[in-house]
Amino acid sequence: MSAAVPLNLKLLLLPPLSPRHHKSQTNMAARCTCTVLLTVLALFSALLVTFCAAGSGVTCPAASLTLVTGLLSLWLWRLRRRDGGFDRRVCVLVLGDIGRSPRMQYHALSLSKHRYNVTFVGFLDTKPHQDVLREENIRIVPITEVKGVRVGPKILTYVTKVIIQSLQLLHVLLRMEIQSHILMQNPPGLPSIAVAWLVSVLRGSRFVIDWHNYGYTIMALSHGQRHPVVRLAKWYEHFFGPLASHNLCVTNAMKDDLQKNWGIKATTLYDRPAAIFRETPLKLQHEIFMRLSDKHPQFRSEGSEEVKVEEVEKTVFSVRDLTDDTVMLRAGRPALLLSSTSWTEDEDFSILLKALEEYEGFVKGGASLPSLVCVITGKGPQKEHYRKLIDLLQLEHVRICTPWLEAEDYPVLLGSADLGVCLHKSSSGLDLPMKVVDMFGCCLPVCAVHFNCLHELVKHEENGLIFRGSQELAEQLKSLLSDFPSSEGRLGVFRRNLRTSRGQRWDDNWDQNVLPLITAP
Repeated sequence: MSAAVPLNLKLLLLPPLSPRHHKSQTNMAARCTCTVLLTVLALFSALLVTFCAAGSGVTCPAASLTLVTGLLSLWLWRLRRRDGGFDRRVCVLVLGDIGRSPRMQYHALSLSKHRYNVTFVGFLDTKPHQDVLREENIRIVPITEVKGVRVGPKILTYVTKVIIQSLQLLHVLLRMEIQSHILMQNPPGLPSIAVAWLVSVLRGSRFVIDWHNYGYTIMALSHGQRHPVVRLAKWYEHFFGPLASHNLCVTNAMKDDLQKNWGIKATTLYDRPAAIFRETPLKLQHEIFMRLSDKHPQFRSEGSEEVKVEEVEKTVFSVRDLTDDTVMLRAGRPALLLSSTSWTEDEDFSILLKALEEYEGFVKGGASLPSLVCVITGKGPQKEHYRKLIDLLQLEHVRICTPWLEAEDYPVLLGSADLGVCLHKSSSGLDLPMKVVDMFGCCLPVCAVHFNCLHELVKHEENGLIFRGSQELAEQLKSLLSDFPSSEGRLGVFRRNLRTSRGQRWDDNWDQNVLPLITAP
């Protein structure tokens, strides 16, 4: 289907079954067979009831037990009935926003490239990447985020939310064609781990969990480790996690922890940048700067209103000559600092704001440093809180904006930036920030806040720097940008190191670690 078709229309037009393997005659025959069997069973049950009522030797409990057993057997037979396309169908499940679940989108695309038919189940709050929407082997099945009962104690909200979400997932997963595998992301895993496991047992599918973190550790950030809901969530993950057929995880540290403390044998699938993450050519840089300048004054050149007279097109970073269509970066441009976030408790953006205030002090104190444009992109619950804090800052040499970027624009801006900042602090100390993986794909050096297993990704003084607080981050910004825009300083060294040490991309990594699990007999 053409990418030009609106997303909502595409979802409406999609058939309930996979478009390439829709075997109408087979399905019709299956429905007819099932109807005949149900009719025979109903007649048999009626005879049993008649015999019971007529005083025959058949007792009513025996008749009821026979009826229930027969119906359950027929239902299970229908659920587990396999057709010719069974082994080429995989359900990818995320109990979250598909558009903000890049790793699961990559899973779906990798499966599709190997000619699997993918049913992608999740929330549809933001638009997924165009590659996902264009791929006709991928069918999106949107589900609704359940809020639960809004009155009464919080525990009632949790309980009703879990029950309603479980019923919704059961309905969706049992209604679709039988899948060879169900591949789901955790967290969030409550109630999706239990529901996906149950459906896998009922339908004979293999159940695969991709462990991004531990859900209970994220809940503990806001409720505390000893809260009853957190303790229940921990028990839940420990109980249902080992029931999966296969397990993936994002770091070797998590792999060791799953083996030692959970009895789970997992395969490490490091996040790797997709092919869309690369250094952005100058013309594309200028185009995205121009688009962003329409809504965000931080990207506008002070003389941009004179564009037509000068026959040039300007942003604060770039200039395009309209006569020959050449683009150049401005010599006196500010440095572009970029961070992305989901605005949750595991990222303390007050560290960055304090560091920017200190950087402002360096400039006012006479340090030879460029001005900064700091872009913080993303959506999440704490965004408005931090926007209010940003509005209170009185900065002359640092400008901050918080846009939401479409999936196609994010890698382009990332490949245009001069330095990345990561404030992700793992709640478990065992996962790695995918945003840094994407930055490295664009050969963008990064300053990242320290946590236990960060060394598996960020090599201090090689591809970036690791800091522990706002003052150390401010000093790192000062050091890295002291030679800007020259490429001869430390920032340039880190970028060259990233160019020469590029590892596997996602596709090769997935083929090596996940494809054997999917194709195994």
